[in-house]
Amino acid sequence: MSAPTAFRRRYGASPLHLLLVLASFALAVYAGLRLLRGDALGVAVWFVGAALLHDLVLLPLYSLTDRAVQALFTRGPGPTPPVPRVSVNHVRVPAFVSGVLLLVWWPLVLRRVEHYTAATALPADGFLGRWLLITAALFAASAAVLIVRTWRWSRAQRQARSATK
Repeated sequence: MSAPTAFRRRYGASPLHLLLVLASFALAVYAGLRLLRGDALGVAVWFVGAALLHDLVLLPLYSLTDRAVQALFTRGPGPTPPVPRVSVNHVRVPAFVSGVLLLVWWPLVLRRVEHYTAATALPADGFLGRWLLITAALFAASAAVLIVRTWRWSRAQRQARSATK
């Protein structure tokens, strides 16, 4: 057995993956050390608060939403087979991307930045509309892909049924 094969079998991925993971950890440690130089107590309180908010509020909220979407997409009416389970990801992915965009830009989207125009000379009033348009485009593109995949899946099901007759 060659060394790369033995490494892959023991580690589970390629050496390049390990190198990139270690580099990302090194970058995170560097960023953390730079961040903690200013206000270590404030940063620690912020991280603990963010962890509690995530674990006690957000995790149950998006877990419940995900379960509802799974129940909606996996139960087919009557004798027809349900839509493939992969269709749940057509809601998850655009919702995740939209949520990340909102998380990054929420002060501008919710107009919580007072001096944005003075500091940048750019208007601060278009971010909510743009975020809504991006979110709508993400869900529309995902719906289009879902429609095509469902159509191809149902066509394959019909062909499989006609081949068995």
